[in-house]
Amino acid sequence: MRTDDAVTAIGFWIGTLLPVAYLPVLLLGIDSVLTLAAFFGLVTVNVLALVVGHEYSGSRA
Repeated sequence: MRTDDAVTAIGFWIGTLLPVAYLPVLLLGIDSVLTLAAFFGLVTVNVLALVVGHEYSGSRA
């Protein structure tokens, strides 16, 4: 496996699994600037991971 392929695969899986981390933030509520920043940070990392991993061939049957 080439390095590019590994980075794409990692990006795909992070982008796929990271929304699970939204649940605690949303369940606890966004009641402070710190929590809001954490939520937007998670969303930003998720979008970047999806952009990096969008060509992952392991997701296609």
